[in-house]
Amino acid sequence: MTGGGPGTRQQAPLLDAAPDPREPLALLFRDLRTSPRGLPEREAARRQAVYGPNALARRGVRRWPRELAQQFTHPLALLLALAAVLATVSGTLALAVAILVVILLNALLAFAQEQQAERAVEALAAFLPEQASVVREGARREVPAVALVPGDVLFVEEGGGISADARLLSGSVEVDLSALTGESVPVVRSADFVDHEGLVLDARDLLFSGTACTGGQALAVVTATGMHTELGRIAALSQRTRREESPLEHQVKRVARLIAVIAVGVGLAFLPMGLAAGLSLAAAVSFAIGLLVANVPEGLLPTITLALATGVRELARRGAVVKRLSAVETLGSTTVICTDKTGTLTENRMRVTTVWTPTGEHAVGGPSEAPAEVCLLADAAAICTTADPAAGHSDPTELALLDLASRLGTPRPIDRRDRERRALFRFDPHTKLMTTADTRDGTVVLHTKGAPEEVLAHATRVLDHGTEHPLTPADRTEVVHAVGRLAARGLRVLAVARRPLTPGQEPPSRREEAEHDLCLIGLVAMADPPRPEVGRSIEQAHRAGITVHVVTGDNGLTAAAVAEQVGIGHRGMRIVTGTELDAMPDDRLDALLARGEEVIFARTSPEAKLRIADALRAEGHTVSMTGDGVNDAPALRRADIGVAMGRSGTEVARESATMVLTDDNFATIVAAVEEGRRTYDNIRKFIVYIFTHAVPEVVPFLVFALAGGAIPLPLTVMQILAIDLGTDTLPALALGREKAEPGLMDRPPRPRDERVIRGAMLARSWGFLGLISAALVMGGYFLTLTTGGWHPGDPTGTGTALHLPYQQATTVVWLGIVFCQIGTAFAARTERAALRTIGAFSNPHLLGGIAFALTFAAAIVYVPALHRVFGTAALSPAQLAIVVPFPFVVWGADELRRALVRRRTTAIPVPPAPPPARPAAEEPAHHPLTVLLARHGWSAHRLVHALGVSEHAAAEIVAHARRIAAEHGHRTL
Repeated sequence: MTGGGPGTRQQAPLLDAAPDPREPLALLFRDLRTSPRGLPEREAARRQAVYGPNALARRGVRRWPRELAQQFTHPLALLLALAAVLATVSGTLALAVAILVVILLNALLAFAQEQQAERAVEALAAFLPEQASVVREGARREVPAVALVPGDVLFVEEGGGISADARLLSGSVEVDLSALTGESVPVVRSADFVDHEGLVLDARDLLFSGTACTGGQALAVVTATGMHTELGRIAALSQRTRREESPLEHQVKRVARLIAVIAVGVGLAFLPMGLAAGLSLAAAVSFAIGLLVANVPEGLLPTITLALATGVRELARRGAVVKRLSAVETLGSTTVICTDKTGTLTENRMRVTTVWTPTGEHAVGGPSEAPAEVCLLADAAAICTTADPAAGHSDPTELALLDLASRLGTPRPIDRRDRERRALFRFDPHTKLMTTADTRDGTVVLHTKGAPEEVLAHATRVLDHGTEHPLTPADRTEVVHAVGRLAARGLRVLAVARRPLTPGQEPPSRREEAEHDLCLIGLVAMADPPRPEVGRSIEQAHRAGITVHVVTGDNGLTAAAVAEQVGIGHRGMRIVTGTELDAMPDDRLDALLARGEEVIFARTSPEAKLRIADALRAEGHTVSMTGDGVNDAPALRRADIGVAMGRSGTEVARESATMVLTDDNFATIVAAVEEGRRTYDNIRKFIVYIFTHAVPEVVPFLVFALAGGAIPLPLTVMQILAIDLGTDTLPALALGREKAEPGLMDRPPRPRDERVIRGAMLARSWGFLGLISAALVMGGYFLTLTTGGWHPGDPTGTGTALHLPYQQATTVVWLGIVFCQIGTAFAARTERAALRTIGAFSNPHLLGGIAFALTFAAAIVYVPALHRVFGTAALSPAQLAIVVPFPFVVWGADELRRALVRRRTTAIPVPPAPPPARPAAEEPAHHPLTVLLARHGWSAHRLVHALGVSEHAAAEIVAHARRIAAEHGHRTL
């Protein structure tokens, strides 16, 4: 047997190869070496030892000490460690301890995020029931589910979970496969069906581990357990799919390396310059260390973490729980959202909105008077159901039919419906029909509901104004057009028919005897309505340059209709079925996704969702993928942002995802993208801020060194530390909580490989704001010195006449840098927009940080006890007046620069969009319903017989459907 589960090497004596569960039962019993009487206990115990427990195995043992240690080798962690060492050498032990605490906390946080894969596999195991009912040695008994082995004969009953993959031996059951396929409607599995071809998950005589039986009972033989099941295959995919480094994590490493190179380079460059200026070796080394400390941004990692944490809190308030901090930034770079339909774009509740009878179309709202034929239609539809909300058997479609009858004043109580039932032919996925035989006024009446085209194929009469008439070709055409109109509005359409039996006639025992010569009553159209806010969010996503694909397990036409209602497909839309996608080579898939159209991927498998995510990422896209089922787990882990549903989703999906929506709402995804963009912008604002004030801190040292000591040192190491520790931190942290800049969602996503530090940012911080700040503080320095009587070369040491003016001059430099920081903080709040657009006082955290910085600065300048520590002196009002204008000059200069940038950008003409290309040849107009049926395998003969289409038109429809399939890479239907 293939695979990597427990006991693989010992399986050869029992099974030479994994048996095909779809082979004839006689061969399957032979290959599994079992019988309808089940396995002997001794044989079951032996197979348990060979195959291992029926559980999901872990891929490997985690070595947590090594993985935790790896968190301390992050470049930024190493840079912070270097800063701690330098701080210790420079005598600031408190700073060193604080930096080490930051390193430790961030390492623990990163390590905790690495546990997601393990939790995802553990959550998969929760889908397996604890107990199973089996036949062993001809007797029924209860065994632990983990004790099941291939060859066991399994009882499957309503309300129970299915513990292993199995082939039905007898009986028929309804099964909820949503955890594996994403299909929200239960499907019928029966031993009477035999499917030898197609997808294994579509085989109508197979059951799968991790699913649930919602109706009926059956016997089945176990064909696979543990990691060899479909559930195990998905678990293996989830384990093999590793989370890659996020763009921000990658970029932070780049920033850390850049800052390290700058800090070390400046420090080393100053060492020979200090020696050349006549400093002693000890003094030159001390100043070099000061420069290093000045250029190491101790607050970089805490500020980034705080900005991301703020984004996480904001998203949680808006309905999205993010499990990895860096994911907030990744959301901001999203270029493609792959969304599910049910519950995400829609409200996840079916409700009948319209009915059609030969008398016309009738809207169904609240309780109201309805024509007799509409009431008859609602009553017949409600009778032909098995839903029982009280018992937990609640198919959404059937609940909608019961609700319709109740709203129209013809309620059908569950107990009365079941009491009057004489026979039941459950929904058949092949014929797409369900029929019941019910006693009405002493007569047995057959009620049938199902796909309109199938009901038409089995109907010969139509009920028109209370009278039955033969169903003519014109009637069939009218019904087809009615179905098309309703389907085009995104409605799910069912046809309802009936046939009274003659008095005294017993109900038929076979489906074929019941489903013929039916009388069509009318059509019932129901909708899972789109969420009202989704359309606005789709429009916002499109403005932001984000493409939205729908990846769903549901029917493609229904998904396309809903997508069109909410605005998906503004540049064109295409439907690709799962079968067509499987037949599509990678280059055709890449070409399809590169067309710019928004695609509806219908009936997708786990591998298909994974393949879609890989194809998009290979094209350089940042992908957000939604999902709610077990089948979505691998794709959720592979996507840059896996988005799970918090209400309707499975625990597996929630554990595999990066973000969980507490409201299952697409609008929350778009809000998360906006929050991610805001967070990333704020990180850049902080970087501009810290890079800017590095220039006025470094320039005084360069002036001192280049002057050869003729100009006394304008700034001391302790004063630099006072800036980095006292006045710099809180405003920087406040920039991480800045509001979004106007037009944030009107610009395209940034490229996936774009660096967090761009050349324009360096030019703005170093070449513009930094130089302005350096010029201001050095101007204030020389003005203060010369006013005090200094000339170049004059001594300014302790005991000299110029020592006090020198201390006041250095204080002006230090305080000038603080004031320039304030101007820089206000300037950095926007990248292009004017400050007035967001409000000068709209960030209370920044105002509080500035207030603290001013208080701290006042203490250093005017508290005599601190003068000796920082080498400062009290300033006179005239000297203080020198630095007061600095923030306004810095901010005003940048405000003018941004105004010029906006004017230059506005002046650039935008070329008109090219007109859409016209097709070379117009396709003949065919009814969309008939084309869809042909795409799903209807022959021309069947179209003629069931729908009354002419033979010529039917041939054209089939040819047209084949051309559509060929465009998707699918050769034949």
